[in-house]
Amino acid sequence: MQYIADLHIHSKYSRATSQQMDLENIDKWARIKGFDIIATGDWMHLKCLLEIKRKLKPLNNGLFVLKKNKNIKPIYFILSTEISSIYKFKDKVRKIHNLILVPDLKSAEKINKKLDSLGCNLKSDGRPIVGLSAKELLKISLDASPSTMFIPAHIWTPWFSLFGANSGFDAVEECFEEMTPYIRAMETGLSSDPGMNWRWSALDKITLISNSDAHSFAKLGREVNILELKKISYKNIYEAIWEKRKTGNRLLQTLEFFPQEGKYHFDGHRACNICFSPAQTKKYKNICPKCKKPLTIGVAHRVDDLSDRAEKKPRNAVLFQNLIPLQEIIADAFSMGVNTKTVQSRYDYLIEKFKNEFNVLLNIKEKDLAKTGVEPNIIQGIIRMRQGKVRIQPGYDGEYGKISIFSDQERGNFKKQKRLF
Repeated sequence: MQYIADLHIHSKYSRATSQQMDLENIDKWARIKGFDIIATGDWMHLKCLLEIKRKLKPLNNGLFVLKKNKNIKPIYFILSTEISSIYKFKDKVRKIHNLILVPDLKSAEKINKKLDSLGCNLKSDGRPIVGLSAKELLKISLDASPSTMFIPAHIWTPWFSLFGANSGFDAVEECFEEMTPYIRAMETGLSSDPGMNWRWSALDKITLISNSDAHSFAKLGREVNILELKKISYKNIYEAIWEKRKTGNRLLQTLEFFPQEGKYHFDGHRACNICFSPAQTKKYKNICPKCKKPLTIGVAHRVDDLSDRAEKKPRNAVLFQNLIPLQEIIADAFSMGVNTKTVQSRYDYLIEKFKNEFNVLLNIKEKDLAKTGVEPNIIQGIIRMRQGKVRIQPGYDGEYGKISIFSDQERGNFKKQKRLF
């Protein structure tokens, strides 16, 4: 059976996260989006861990559900948290984010207790910052449970990632040394997709997963994993991602941002309004032509530097599909903000008709969308997105890119349509 899973989100206990991101609301929005499995987020934070214990019921299979669930179909929670390591290694400051998934509360508590004994402050933020190396954290995590999934997060982000241009490494082995065999999966991040990662043969044996890293409900599911599991359990999720054996459990596909929309895809300087492709940056020798300071090197550039072949799907690599969130498609069709009443009314109407967002984006036929009476521009936006017919302005230096579907002239013609709402 297939399950849609978002394994990396944040709770209200993380900085810059909506204060409405509690477990009840995450459960609610997982249904609206169309998930089956969702991360708890932030279990290293004491208040978040207490909330998990109070509100979730363990199923004795490594997963949890809301105790007060009134729906027939449950949303399954998996214990997942992100941690930031900032440490010095070989005369360079390293800043690495890692995702840690564990099979039970006992394992989570063992990790927290060990980190606390080492003087780590787990109270300041849902995504704590520690002075331990990524390798040390991996050892601590596996000591707590051999079934821990320790996954380098958003691996190309310039400032905080395994391969980041400003604070990362040039190889997995540099970071994890003798522990490298225990790194079997990595998160591609919003600014890259699997196709970009296929250019580097060193990642051929790594399972490439994709998650939203959401700080608000609207961002849930902007990237997800489609898993095929014999039966839903932590063990089978582990096998699907970690083992790559013929067990009947496997990662089928990832659903991705268009990577150009990620805020670190291209190089540049936001303050100087400079956005460069890797080739342009190399022409200027990595220096901003306006302020004469080094440019922020983005993901596309970093992939160029480390890759050793043209983009080619490796044998047994998992397929992927690029998507645009439904609210963004509707907003683009009307040239309005995603939070306007017009956009929200169309979004709610389509969710009511077709159960959830992923169903609308991926499965509903054009003729069935048309039967709802929703404006043709919205339907065309969904169809064009499925076909990859989009206009792209890449993101850079912390500025999200812009993905559009329609021209201004097309939008002008849409305004003449008869509205049904």
